[in-house]
This record gives sequence, structure tokens and C-alpha cells, in this order.
Amino acid sequence: MTTQAQRFRSTRTAGFWLAAAIAALQVVNAVRTVLDPQGFATYMGLPVDQLDALGWVQVYGLRAGFIAVLTAVLLARSEFAALRWMALAALLMPLGDAWLTLRAGAGAPIVGRHLAIALFLLVAAHFLSRAARAKASA
Repeated sequence: MTTQAQRFRSTRTAGFWLAAAIAALQVVNAVRTVLDPQGFATYMGLPVDQLDALGWVQVYGLRAGFIAVLTAVLLARSEFAALRWMALAALLMPLGDAWLTLRAGAGAPIVGRHLAIALFLLVAAHFLSRAARAKASA
């Protein structure tokens, strides 16, 4: 009995949806830095009390927006191998955030959230790697 090979569909992979979640959350972060930079800084565990410092929070937001757009472009092109490397490289951010917030005296829930984001990126990288292999073998 012969079976017809199924066509690869990126939206049927966990990697696709995890990367989509990364893009969506980065959009949320970017918007929050514009609408409420002081609140976002506090949420991140590094509150600012000077108006001049709020510009740096918005710089963060611009970078979050770039990450969202880049992720969306790579998703649209089903570039799962590139997304895997991007997720692994992005580990620097939540690990660095955890370290910075720990040094600044943030509570365990905030530091833990940054570490959870790092874990999420590791899981996403794993599933993106699987999606890249599935695409290559299709």
C-alpha cells in the first residue's frame, strides 16, 4: 500500500506557534513602553523615577518591536532554522534581565519571570529545530 507524502504545513508545528507567541509578546512589550514606560520599567524589575530615564525604556521598546517584526518575517518565510538560532541568541536578554534585576534588588517573582522567559526560549528553540527538520524532510 502506498501513501502519499503529506505536504509540510508550518502552522501545524509547535515551533510556529511558540515563535508566534514570541512575536506577539514583543509587540505587547513595544506598545507598553510607549503607552506606560514607567509602568513597564517597574514590571521589568528596574523602576525609573526620572523622566530622562524613560527614554531608555522606549529604546527597549523599539528593539522589542524590531524583534517582533523580524520574527514575523522569518515565520512568514518558514525559516525555522533561523528562528531557532534567533531564540538561542535571545537567551542573552532574559538571562541578562534576571541578573540585572537581581542586582537591583528585585523580588524573586520578577527574577523568576525572567528565568521562565529564558526557559520558554529554550523550549521554543527545541521545537523550532524540530520544525526545521520536518520542513527539510518534506
